[in-house]
Amino acid sequence: MMANLDFSPLFRSAVGFDRAVDMLQNAARVQHIENWPPYDIEKTGEDRYRIIMAVAGFSADELDLTKQANMLIVSGRKAGTEDGKQVLYRGIATRSFQRRFQLADYVEVGGSSLTDGLLTIDLVREVPESMKPKRIPVQAQTALPTTEEAPQVEHKQAA
Repeated sequence: MMANLDFSPLFRSAVGFDRAVDMLQNAARVQHIENWPPYDIEKTGEDRYRIIMAVAGFSADELDLTKQANMLIVSGRKAGTEDGKQVLYRGIATRSFQRRFQLADYVEVGGSSLTDGLLTIDLVREVPESMKPKRIPVQAQTALPTTEEAPQVEHKQAA
């Protein structure tokens, strides 16, 4: 059983984390975890990722990839059953499926391919130039006043 977490203290001291809290609450609500089709997620570079799904029996026409906001939806639907064949045992799953992947900000689909029953989806994080860290040069100024500005103090000698 999953405990219900209270994030209200976070809202008192943090600004802009409501989307992250929503993702945590949605992840806690998952009741039934579908484990078909199996998939792997790989990190292939600094800002590159790859999802590999085993979709044996599906053709490229029967698969659909959709990106909505920060959600990637992969679905598959078989066109129809093979007529006239009597199947004694069905071990290759042909049921429809839908997998959802929550994507981080600025992650885009770079491409996809279907080879040997494996659907490969390449993802790339493309942070806009305005969001990338910028180096700001520090300008040095003299700490001591110049001779024109410095007050003159006269020293008297004791006689």
